[in-house]
Amino acid sequence: QVQLVESGGGLVQAGGSLRLSCAASGRTFSTYNMGWFRQASGKEREFVATITWYANTYYADSVKGRFTISRDNAKNTVYLQMNSLKPEDTAVYYCAAQQRGGIATMTNYDYWGQGTQVTVSS
Repeated sequence: QVQLVESGGGLVQAGGSLRLSCAASGRTFSTYNMGWFRQASGKEREFVATITWYANTYYADSVKGRFTISRDNAKNTVYLQMNSLKPEDTAVYYCAAQQRGGIATMTNYDYWGQGTQVTVSS
């Protein structure tokens, strides 16, 4: 069982930066692929980024070059550094964990956090 708690969301102006954190419980954090997803109001949840247990990273085209995912296994934490934010990045951001299956597919993730709101004003 893994419990995930996100933090770091907030209100920022377009062009600004935020860093989201996701703290995980459990002793097997290092064996999980960790992902970030987001859901804008009225839209479906979508893939943002994933970092595998061996630290390979993957990004949605919409955030590539602006967002960076990283992990600190000693702290059981995964981060999402978001730069050059745009109003279209406004969403609730969710952290998730999985061990098998396609890493960009939401249904392959077994554990989810409660989400943190990111709002980017124009």
